[in-house]
Order: sequence, then C-alpha cells, then structure tokens
Amino acid sequence: MLRVAVVGGGPSGSCAAEILAKAGIETWIFERKLDNAKPCGGAIPLCMVEEFDLPESIIDRKVRNMKMISPSNREVDINLDNQDEYIGMCRREVMDAYLRERAAGLGANLVNGLVTKIDTGTKRQGPYTLHYTDYSAGEATGVAKELAVDLIIGADGANSRVAKAMDAGDYNVAIAFQERIKLPPEEMKYYESLAEMYVGTDVSPDFYAWVFPKYDHVAVGTGTMQQNQSLIKGLQEGIRERAKKRLLNGEVIKVEAHPIPEHPRPRRVVGRMALVGDAAGYVTKSSGEGIYFAAKSGRMCAEQIVAASKQGQTIPTEADLKVYIKKWDRKYGATYKVLELLQNIFYRNDAAREAFVEMCDDKDVQRLTFDSYLYKRVVMMNPWQQLKLTFLTLGSVLRGNALAPASYKPVDSAVRSDEEANAMLAVRSITGGIKVRGDRNRAAAANGIASAPGSADPSSSKPEPVLSGR
Repeated sequence: MLRVAVVGGGPSGSCAAEILAKAGIETWIFERKLDNAKPCGGAIPLCMVEEFDLPESIIDRKVRNMKMISPSNREVDINLDNQDEYIGMCRREVMDAYLRERAAGLGANLVNGLVTKIDTGTKRQGPYTLHYTDYSAGEATGVAKELAVDLIIGADGANSRVAKAMDAGDYNVAIAFQERIKLPPEEMKYYESLAEMYVGTDVSPDFYAWVFPKYDHVAVGTGTMQQNQSLIKGLQEGIRERAKKRLLNGEVIKVEAHPIPEHPRPRRVVGRMALVGDAAGYVTKSSGEGIYFAAKSGRMCAEQIVAASKQGQTIPTEADLKVYIKKWDRKYGATYKVLELLQNIFYRNDAAREAFVEMCDDKDVQRLTFDSYLYKRVVMMNPWQQLKLTFLTLGSVLRGNALAPASYKPVDSAVRSDEEANAMLAVRSITGGIKVRGDRNRAAAANGIASAPGSADPSSSKPEPVLSGR
C-alpha cells in the first residue's frame, strides 16, 4: 500500500490528505502549530464553500458589500444584490482546524510535529525518510522520530522545507502584516457584512490594505513585496492612520506577519515529491488570494496520486505527478497572468490607483469581477462590454493624474459625526499593536517626501524607485 506524507496542515495539506485518506491510502499529515492563526484576510469565495462542503459554523461573516477606497478617499460601493451570494470571512485557525480534523476523521494520521530534515535518496528520486520532532505528548522539547514514505506532498508554506529538499528554486515573496482589532459596538456593527480595501502609496506601494470583519473583531492589514520589507510597519501605520476614524477606540488583540509567494516555483514536482498551495507559489497577483487555490491544488494533486496509483496499489512516477502540474497550469495559468497584468497597470502609482477605483464604480466591471471571484471562472465579455471597458480604462487613467491627492487624509467615520470622531481621537486612538520607530511616515519619507503623512504628489512624473514593487 502506498505511503504518503503531507507536510503542512493548512488548506492545501488538509485537502490533499482528505482525498488520499478517502481512497484508503496510508497518509500522514504533519503540522507543528495546531492552533496556528496565519495572518490572512481570510476571505473565501462562494464556490469554495460549496465545492469543499464547508459548514456555516466556520464562517464568521457573510460579506455582501465591499468598499474600494482610493488614495483621495473616493469610496466606491460594490454590492451583491443576490442574497444567496456572499464572500465568506473566516479565521484561519478555525477553518484550518476543521479541515485537518476532517481529514483525520477519514483516516489520515495527524501528527503534531515539525519536519526538520528530509532524506531524498539518489538524485532526489527516493527512498524518502522524514526526520521530525513529535510534540503530540505535549512536551516542550518533543521526541525525535523518523518515517519512511513513498511520496511527499509539500504543503508547508512559503518557507517550505520540502521545496528546499527537492531544490524547487526560489520565488519572489510579499510580506503580509496584520493586526486584529476589537472595536466598540457601533463601529463593529458597521462592518457586520462589509469589507474595505484601501489603495495608496501610504498603505502599500504595490498591493492594497484591508479592513475585513471577523467574528468579534476586524482584521486590519497590508502587504508589500519583500524588497520593501523594512517599510512594512510604516505601511501598517498608514492603514491605521487612514482608517482611524472607523477604528475608533480600537484595541489590538493580535499582531501577525507572514511571507506570501508571488509566482509559482520553477519546479513543483521532483521525483516523487510535489508542492501545493503557498509552497508551490499559488497566490494570485493583484488580489493576493491564496486560500481557494491552496485547497484546490491540494485536492488536484491528491486526485492525481489516487488515479495514478490505482487507489494506492502502485507507486506513481515523476511523470505521473507532473500530470497534476499540467492540469493546474491549463486551468488557472491565464488567471494568474491576467491578475499580474492588472497589478502592474493599476498598482504602479496613485494616479493609476485612482483610475482603478473609478473603474470599479461601473456595474459591468463589478459583475464581471464578482462572477470571476465567486465562481472561479473566466467570464467572457460581449463586444459592447469590451469596447465600453476599453474607453472606461482610457478615461480613468487620463483622469487619474488629476484625481490623485497631494496628501492622504483619514476617511470620515461612517457612524459618527466628524466632531464626535475628532473628540474621541483627542482622548484615545488605537491601543496596542505596532510601535514604529522614528518618523511614523517612513513609507512616504522613503519615497522622497519629507512632509506630513502621505504627502506624496502622485500626479508628478517622478518615479517611485524605493517603493515600486517592480
């Protein structure tokens, strides 16, 4: 009987282990932090709820309203009119635990352990032996153990040990930083079914910042490419500054940071080792979405193993495993390229970001975007929509230079008067969380701007060499 080790117990690893266990294949799933809470917006598309049979109990909020907020604080509302449609907001520690336990319930051996070394045999073709520290007994030091297997699935994230063992090659990574913030009842009610996305050089030079609702708090975070890692706390302060009138009297209850891959690794299958999820590099540009693609890649990889092994009766070859890669690239390759193009066009400066938000005010753009996101399908435009979108893009880009602000300001409170909000801020702002040394507007300073927070002049033609993501 085939023996498979799945290293990593997030969505990709758990969904792979579930398929393998269902087929009766001997499966081990390794996860060191069973209560791990990955810094992640936690948004999942509707199709994932249905396709992966996720219960409502793991979904904190059903978001049907989204606000896109431009550098000049133009707010565009994007609403789902169909009450059967929504974006699910989850806490990763809740969702991941559910998926792991489901796989274990089907027969996968769940090991609370850390894989420290992998013997891969001659030219990485096997035999494979995992050396790991088992923490199942609750001891702080753990117990050193070994496990021999026929095949390994690397689902262990951006810093994957499996990827290193198989010499999968490097990739660019982004840095995600997030604070979980408890809010007063009035502010929390505002975010009951609403998520916000902010764009601007003050919150990220090459990505976006977010305020996403969870069970009893909001997740407030940002991301940027690794070369801008030194700016990340300044960028996080940027989103706190811009959203502070909507985060009044907030209390930070958790601070999180994590690397996120920006494109697939050069090699995702070597010998009888395969990568899935973040380890493979399956996070989309522009949107930064990775949960659905992680779960889907784990499932597709495992389904290929089950088919090629005849339900675990034979050992698949490297060529067998590479069929999973071919199917993945054929199904999702175009999606990744389109989103990379959008990021390069619309996240390059504040004028382009203004154009992007303005375009999101168009109902056709909203419907196409939501259909693509919610159902993970390519939505074709009719000739009239294509022509309209072309002129809309050109017009928005031309207006973007005039719309881009000379400075950044906090957005107004949505539930209090400006006088009341300012009075509350005079007494207390957000407590806890990050502490930024030196000039709190570090991001703007690095962009050659010496004045108040976000005082960049994005309409100028000067390049942004320090902050530009590419």
